[in-house]
Amino acid sequence: MDDATVNAPFIIRGITTRGNPFRPSDWADRLAGAFAVIDPNSRTNYSPYVQPTTLNGIRCVTVDKRLQSVDPNAYRFLRTFAETNELQTENAD
Repeated sequence: MDDATVNAPFIIRGITTRGNPFRPSDWADRLAGAFAVIDPNSRTNYSPYVQPTTLNGIRCVTVDKRLQSVDPNAYRFLRTFAETNELQTENAD
């Protein structure tokens, strides 16, 4: 495995393994929001480890693999979430 793969984020895509869009449509914001903090101005500050994003028009959550050493339970939760909901993933090793 090369360095690019090792350092690449774990990506959870909003498409099931059967090719269906995952619902609700704001799932990525909700999932990443579970790891966010709300500042005094009521703005959501997402964790640097768990970010909602859109890749190629598909809502996704990117997970920095360093989360696995910082908070193994959180990382395991995200992996289990993807598996349980049969979501497509990248760099899930």
